[in-house]
Amino acid sequence: LFLNFWAASTHSFSILIHVSLIKALKMNLGLGGGERCLVCEKRVYFAELVRRKDKMFHKNCFRCGLCNKRLNSGEETEREEKFYCQNCYKKNFGPHGFRGGTTGGLMGISLQKGQGTLRRVKKEKLPSPLPAKLEESFQEAEAAEERVSFKDLSSEEEVEVVSKLNTTYKFNFLEALQYVKSNYPENRCAKYLTKDLFLSFGPKDQDILYKCCITGIENPDSGLGCYAMTPDDYAHFSTFFDPLIRDYHNASANAIHVTDWDISDVGDNGVLDVADLGLDELSMRVRVGRNLTQFNLPGNMDKGERIEFEKTMLAAFEKLIEDPEYGGEVYSLTPDFGDGEVNPNKISDDEYQELVDAHIMFKNMDDDPYLKSAGIASDWPYGRGCYVSSDKQFIIWFGEEDQLRIMCMKKGTKLNEVFDRLKEGLRVVESIEGVDFATSEKYGYVTSCPSNLGTGMRASVHIKLPNLTRDGTDKKAKKVAKPLGLSVRGTGGEHTPIGADGTVDISPSARLFIKEKDIVKALYDGIQLLMEEENKA
Repeated sequence: LFLNFWAASTHSFSILIHVSLIKALKMNLGLGGGERCLVCEKRVYFAELVRRKDKMFHKNCFRCGLCNKRLNSGEETEREEKFYCQNCYKKNFGPHGFRGGTTGGLMGISLQKGQGTLRRVKKEKLPSPLPAKLEESFQEAEAAEERVSFKDLSSEEEVEVVSKLNTTYKFNFLEALQYVKSNYPENRCAKYLTKDLFLSFGPKDQDILYKCCITGIENPDSGLGCYAMTPDDYAHFSTFFDPLIRDYHNASANAIHVTDWDISDVGDNGVLDVADLGLDELSMRVRVGRNLTQFNLPGNMDKGERIEFEKTMLAAFEKLIEDPEYGGEVYSLTPDFGDGEVNPNKISDDEYQELVDAHIMFKNMDDDPYLKSAGIASDWPYGRGCYVSSDKQFIIWFGEEDQLRIMCMKKGTKLNEVFDRLKEGLRVVESIEGVDFATSEKYGYVTSCPSNLGTGMRASVHIKLPNLTRDGTDKKAKKVAKPLGLSVRGTGGEHTPIGADGTVDISPSARLFIKEKDIVKALYDGIQLLMEEENKA
C-alpha cells in the first residue's frame, strides 16, 4: 500500500511540476498570448512574436520608427527605446546623417522620405488667378523655407523646426485642397478628403496622408489623385480610402474581393482560343502588380530603400535563373549600390532603350507628372530594372509604380496560355524565401494605386481595328469598347498613339471585386463583341 501511495504521489507531483513549467514557459515566451504588443496593444502569440529585450511586438508591428518598413531579425538598431532600420539609422543618426549636424539648409533634406520633412505643394497646374487666401498660403510656405536652416541644430531643435515647417505646408495643402474640391468635381481625392478628416489624424499620420494625396492636388485633373505610401495605408486611412475605392470601382459598401485563378470552367474546358473567332496570332500579355510586406510602397521609398529592395529581389531572381524552366538574366538601371559597391547587372543607356523599344522595360518614370508628384518616380533610376526569362516571355519589372510588375507575354491565339504561365510563375516567385506579397482582407492584393487593387491584373491583346480607327484616332474604338467593359490604349501603353495600321491595345477595365478567371473571360468575350462592331463600322 505504501509503495502504491508513494508511486501515485510521485506521479501527481511530476504532473504538477510539468504543468507549472509549461505555464512558466508560456508566460516567459509569450506562448499563451498573455503578453501584449507594445505598438497595437493586442495579444501576441508565439507564431507572430518578436521579442527585443523586455519588449514584445507582432511581426507586422515591428517597424522602423522613421520609414515604417517592417524589420526583420537582426536588421534593427535601437536608439532611445525606439527601433530603426539600418538605412534610416545611418542616415539620421550616423556621423554623416543630417541629424548628426553636418547637413545644413532645407533643400538638402526636404525631398528625403521618412526624415520628417514634407515638401511644399507645387502650384504650376492650378489655374490662375488663385483665391487670395490660397495665394497667401503659398507665399507663407515659400517664406518659411527661406527662413529655415538646419545647420548647427540639436536633434530637439531640429524636430521643432521641422514641425513648424510641416504645419505651414499642411495649411497650404488644405487651402489648395479646398480650391481643387470646388473646381474639379471629378477629382476623387479632393472629393473624399476633407479638412476635418485630415485633422482627425495625429501629426505623423497626417504626414503620410499628405504624401498619399499631394499628387491629386498638384494634378487637379486626376480622376483618382492618390497613391498609398505603405501596405497598411488602405486599412489605416480607411475613412478616406474606402469610399473613394468603392466609388471608383462602382462597388457596394460590403463588397469583399475574392481571388480565383481556376479557369477550368471558362471557355472550352479552360481553353480560350481567338482562332475560333476568326482571328490570327495576337500579341498577348497578362501582368499583375505586387508589393512586399516588409518595404514601403514606392512613393514612400528613399534611394537607400530602393537599393535595399533591389538587392533583396536579386536573391529571388537568382532562384529563377537557376530554374531551367525560367533561366534568364537581370537588367538593372541602378548606377551603383552605394559605398563603392558595384552593381553587376547595370546596363548602358543604349541597352535600356533597346529593352524599352522591345516593350520589355518600362519608360523613364520621371517623365510622368502623376508618378513624379507622388514620389514614385523619385531617385530615378535607382532601384529600377527587370528580370527576363530565357524565352523572353516571363518578365518581372522592379521599382515601377508597384515594387513588382510580374507579367507573361507571347504571340499566339490561346489567351489561357499566358494566363496559366503567369499563375504558375507567381506561385514559384512567392514560394521563394523573403517574398511575402502584401494583401488586404477587403481588397485582395495591395497596390500603390487604388485603381489596381484586388487582382492587380491587366490582361491585354494588340488587335487591329482599321474601321473603328479610320480617322487616325482611338476615339470611336473607346466609345464602342467602354460599354463592353474594355479599355483602349495605344500600342505603347497609356497616353501613346495607336498603330499606323489601326492596331490598339485592349483590356478589361475591372481589377477589383472581380476574380482573375473572370478577367481573362471578359477579355475573350470583349474581343468577340468588339470585332462584331468593327465589322459593322
